[in-house]
Amino acid sequence: MSPIEMKSSRRGFLKTTATGGAALVIGFYLPGFAAAADDPQSQEEKRVNPFNSWVVIDQNGQVTLRVGKSEMGQGVMSSLPTILADELECDWRKVRIEQAETNPDLYGDQGTGGSSSVRESWRPLRQAGAAAREMLISAAAETWSVDPATCFAKNGSVVHNPRGRSLTYGQLVAKASALPSPSLKEVKLKNPDNFHYIGVSVPRADIAQKIDGSGIFGIDVRMPGMLRAVVARCPVFEGKVKKFDAKRAKAVPGVIDVFEIPAVYDNAHAAGGVAVIASSTWAALEGRKALAIDWDKGKWANESTAGLKEQLASLTAKPGKVLKNDGDAESALAHASQKVEAAYELPFLAHASMEPMNCTADVRAGRAELWSPTQGPVWNRDMVATVTGLKKENVIVHTTLMGGGFGRRYMTDFAVEAAQISKHAGKPVQLLWTREDDMGHDFYRPQFHHRLSGAVGPRGEIVTWRHRIASVPIGPYWDKKSKPEDSEIGSAIFLPYAMQNFRIEYAPADSGVPRAWWRSVEEASSAFAVESFLDELAAAAKIDPLKFRLGLLTKPAKIKNPMSQETIPVDTRRFKAVLELAAARSGWGKPAAKGRGRGIAAFYSFDSYAAEVAEVSVAPGGKLKVHRITCAVDCGRAVDPDGVKAQVESAVVYALSAALMGEITIKDGSVEQSNFHDYPVLRISDMPEVDVHITPSEESPTGIGEPPVPPLAPAVTNAIFAATGKRVRRLPIRVEDLA
Repeated sequence: MSPIEMKSSRRGFLKTTATGGAALVIGFYLPGFAAAADDPQSQEEKRVNPFNSWVVIDQNGQVTLRVGKSEMGQGVMSSLPTILADELECDWRKVRIEQAETNPDLYGDQGTGGSSSVRESWRPLRQAGAAAREMLISAAAETWSVDPATCFAKNGSVVHNPRGRSLTYGQLVAKASALPSPSLKEVKLKNPDNFHYIGVSVPRADIAQKIDGSGIFGIDVRMPGMLRAVVARCPVFEGKVKKFDAKRAKAVPGVIDVFEIPAVYDNAHAAGGVAVIASSTWAALEGRKALAIDWDKGKWANESTAGLKEQLASLTAKPGKVLKNDGDAESALAHASQKVEAAYELPFLAHASMEPMNCTADVRAGRAELWSPTQGPVWNRDMVATVTGLKKENVIVHTTLMGGGFGRRYMTDFAVEAAQISKHAGKPVQLLWTREDDMGHDFYRPQFHHRLSGAVGPRGEIVTWRHRIASVPIGPYWDKKSKPEDSEIGSAIFLPYAMQNFRIEYAPADSGVPRAWWRSVEEASSAFAVESFLDELAAAAKIDPLKFRLGLLTKPAKIKNPMSQETIPVDTRRFKAVLELAAARSGWGKPAAKGRGRGIAAFYSFDSYAAEVAEVSVAPGGKLKVHRITCAVDCGRAVDPDGVKAQVESAVVYALSAALMGEITIKDGSVEQSNFHDYPVLRISDMPEVDVHITPSEESPTGIGEPPVPPLAPAVTNAIFAATGKRVRRLPIRVEDLA
């Protein structure tokens, strides 16, 4: 019997006997978003099929977890089975994880993003492990005719306490599979004091295959008879082909065909262009070079970074849509004796993952199969079904390992193009983007302009705070009906700091530049403005920046998000704790080395708290050196402490690259950058010392991949002020701003 044929109640667990031998199979619900983690029952009622992952225990005691989350270097292949193994009381050496096939009816939300995999899976995985454990204990008690209360599970076996006899899970699986499964309400979870693996880093399950080369990334996929393809896309966004001459391209040895593929803008934003298929990638690239294409550059041919900057600055110079208005910020500003005003600029940013976009597709009559390094396999499936005219159930997406994602691999353009090309060719085709393709046709983090005005009182209190934000918004680019502000404000709208008067406004800019979710999304932009301006207010009040922040953390523990009307659990005590921990471990309050300055910043995002202290120096001529980053994080209970530290270190590298060097500029409607020579990333010689501290917590796990990104840039620019007295209000940090 296949899993799709299994019948079950909406609220219960599922157990079955596998064909050809007994196996205990536990189905469980993984919520589609974090709010459901604490109340999965309520979300189950909203789903047609609440089961979206499976625990399988076979007669040899092998435990398998199939999970619909993507591994892109963040360690999800280890963190999720760690949770399961601990609650199940099984032998970690006998746990393995399988990548689930794309099937939202069975597995539900299979997207990987928003730092959500562990925080959303924590409770359901524990429930599944506990359910299996209780069923195995019951099977052993029945075998021995004893009270289940006299038995306990340990290391893949059930032990009868009075006699010390034991049976392995493999020996018990046949009988356990015939027992009724416990309900969600009845299942008893372990006391966290008895965790074996959670909180103690275990060897990562994906390391060996990445070292020995056996792990299959998207770019590694090979199929019999597979052709290779590249696409020539209009350099101007939303431009299209007028006409093209393929004569010279077809003359290149190895080139098989050259043809146009249409743009697909509805939900995919695949740019279209001219596809070249060949027997090798090199031949395809050479064929593309030989193409003669006349482009219709369309309505955005004159767009430029300079024009966008003017548009954004003009929007924040006047009132925008009011999103929150506590007190009377305008009147307080008008009567303030000492006003502080500042504007902050942030550019478009590319994702720049190390493995460029690629996808292998095999589209034949009546079906399609893809091998895709994707964060959104269901979205891949749905869009490929749309462009091929196939039913969704006839599109199979295999999720491969991927060399970085950062939000870029949530998009579907590369999968759509591969399917278009394979359908035309009638054969399996691997589409490869070059680095130049990737840099020039990304979905970029939006360009922002923040304008803040405020004033402080005699005791260091914030008398008034007005924040105007303008950006090239993500939401309307994908959905014309969405509110532009919904993905542009972030935690800037419910700050933990006490303020007597608070007002926040937003205005959208018009642009043809594609944009989407970048690591930490809008939180990095908001944090740069908020935490930089806090430092400016502290300087105006002549108060130490740390002391200034701590003095403002007097709000109640729960703060309402006025945009969603949800009660956001921003705990000022936890926020304060990470600030104090980062400061203490960085040596804050003690003199820095000669020529150096320290800056501090903190931010709440993805249900987690992160504070960072940067220590920098600026040499004559404006040469900046970041010597050390001290980071304190509160991400709830750390399932894998080493994994948390690795994520923080990764976030520091990513955010520091953006702060020091990252900028996508537009000229004549096209991206000016093309590769890492003009869109550089941090090199090892520039890497600071990174000191990571995890706040001990008994709270459920929360996000960690993204929360350390937002505080990084303001911590660095605040440190520059401490070292030089110069304020940096635009990113990336430029030599001319420091000289």
